[in-house]
Amino acid sequence: MEDVFGYFMARGWAYVFLIVVATLAARYMAKRLFDRLAAQAEKTHNLYDDALLDAARRPLGMGIYVVGISWAAEVVGEGAPPGLFDYVATLREVAVIALLAWFGVRFIGFMEAHLSDEAYMKVPMDRTTSVAIAKLLRASVIITAFLIALQSLGFSVTGVLAFGGVGGIAIGFAARDLLANFFGALMIYLDRPFSVGDWVRSSDREIEGTVEEIGWRLTRIRTFDERPLYVPNSVFTSLSVENPSRMRNRRIYETVGVRYADIGALRAIIEAVRAMLKEHPAIDVSRTLMVNFVSFGESSLNFFVYTFTKTTVWEEFHEVKEDILFRIAAIIEGHGAEVAFPTQTVLLENAPDAP
Repeated sequence: MEDVFGYFMARGWAYVFLIVVATLAARYMAKRLFDRLAAQAEKTHNLYDDALLDAARRPLGMGIYVVGISWAAEVVGEGAPPGLFDYVATLREVAVIALLAWFGVRFIGFMEAHLSDEAYMKVPMDRTTSVAIAKLLRASVIITAFLIALQSLGFSVTGVLAFGGVGGIAIGFAARDLLANFFGALMIYLDRPFSVGDWVRSSDREIEGTVEEIGWRLTRIRTFDERPLYVPNSVFTSLSVENPSRMRNRRIYETVGVRYADIGALRAIIEAVRAMLKEHPAIDVSRTLMVNFVSFGESSLNFFVYTFTKTTVWEEFHEVKEDILFRIAAIIEGHGAEVAFPTQTVLLENAPDAP
């Protein structure tokens, strides 16, 4: 009898050894297959091919190990006491569900990272939109996998959902601010008043900087002195927000004064400045362009310059504005005039003769 038992034990461990060898061989072949497929996918540069390969590589490798280990455990369990290996099939099923969820999360993450990439998309998706959609899809995949895993473990999903419905009412009353921030984030994703990377500011609050992240509860803004500013999303439902990043042009609006003594040259100066702006390569002549004499000042004859630059970049705008101001100064000087500065003229009347 002992010889028969030893024979079956030896045979069982031989099967386990073969399963381990087969598992390692399958893992090696899967790796080689993915390497070849990746080399072919690089030639086409298709988003969906690359996403599938990137998402499936690691979960499939782990899945081969899971199947191999569970199969070996079942072989060993045939000669083990009852109850010790009864849950192998259930655990394998839960592990497969987790690996499928992992694959889904990785696929969504790859798509999120490259939907706004011009190298993949002819018309890139807005970064904020892709992030919002990816967050919703990830949450859906994880919740679905969790519920299926509970069903596989023998729990009643109906009871869990019913408990979640009752608990959701209580949580809703206790977390009104959290829900307000969630719906505020949803409005930002739908209306898209700003996106990640935009420069925003608000006259209602001391908020100004570059948007770094739009979360479900907070929006992180990096101020121009490099401080992180965390704004609850519910604030944006009642806040006026200006988005200078979406400007079509930047405006130059300056008032320049010349001396009263130069009134004879003022008309020629204005015409020369107007002609200079129309010929300037950085000025958008399709927008409003005005140079006009506007007022007699206390110590100057004032004309204003109203025009728009082609660039919206802050640094480039100031370089263009600087160049235009220097050119205006040169035009004034070229007409023999001078830029006025505050002066006062004192008139002294002749005093009456003393008696």
